[in-house]
Amino acid sequence: MSLNTPQPLYEQVKQHILQHINSGQWQVNQRLPSENELVAQFGFSRMTINRALRELTDEGRLVRLQGVGTFVAEPKAQSALFEVNSIADEIRLRGHVHCCHVLQLECVAAEAEMAAALGLVQGAAVFHSQMVHDEDGRAVQFEDRWVNPAMAPTYLQQDFQHTTPHDYLTATTPFSEGEHIVEALMPPKFIAEALYMPKGEPCLVVQRRTWSQGQIVTFVRLWFPSSRYRLMGKFMAPN
Repeated sequence: MSLNTPQPLYEQVKQHILQHINSGQWQVNQRLPSENELVAQFGFSRMTINRALRELTDEGRLVRLQGVGTFVAEPKAQSALFEVNSIADEIRLRGHVHCCHVLQLECVAAEAEMAAALGLVQGAAVFHSQMVHDEDGRAVQFEDRWVNPAMAPTYLQQDFQHTTPHDYLTATTPFSEGEHIVEALMPPKFIAEALYMPKGEPCLVVQRRTWSQGQIVTFVRLWFPSSRYRLMGKFMAPN
């Protein structure tokens, strides 16, 4: 496409709306002009206006309520789907404040599922932690983690209000490989309550295992309230 080629009409509408949002002229939860008003303002077809609003809704910038109107969406925090990053770093990179609330930090006997996940025998000692990560005082992730003690023997002695399990494990046992499983699940009651979620809201759940030098280090489930978080991944087309 030539640099002098004008933007498609729907892109012009999108950029106009985004400029109003990004400048603060249109605030979160503020109602946008109606489709009819935007048609009159731009002189474009209703189909063009509708496409712009639909794409901005799909991108998470707008919320459309049938019979009510279109509103500026609350921004969602974002995590990289195909990378293993520290949530504290992600939050700080957005210019926000990270805080961690440790709920459990203990040594337990591995039940069958966790023993299999960590490559251990049932009943073996494993470290278990549960914590909630906040972004600017708002809960955005429930972390439920099991750790192989042989790979991270001082895990229980860490102060996870000043570091994160990810940062500690990356520093002490750098991972050589990992796997992700992503699901949409209804959270158990105790997780929904820890994340201050309304009844009936699902979570995005990332289930992850990482290895170091051929040994499984950790198995973790990360629960994200679907209304407050999104997962983003980039990929390259095959050659």
